[in-house]
Amino acid sequence: MKRMFIVMFVALIALSFSGCSEPGSKGWCDSMKEKPKAEWSANDAKAFTQHCVLGNYVE
Repeated sequence: MKRMFIVMFVALIALSFSGCSEPGSKGWCDSMKEKPKAEWSANDAKAFTQHCVLGNYVE
């Protein structure tokens, strides 16, 4: 029972990190376009301008 709990916990953690995109990647830019601008940090706005607006996507 304890082993199954550990496996489920590890799977949950892995799934929660799978949605994280690297700032400046194409996926990150797409998700930032959907996010309200009021929720952006100053670093988000800077990275969005550098990578998404200017087209310098991170691979």
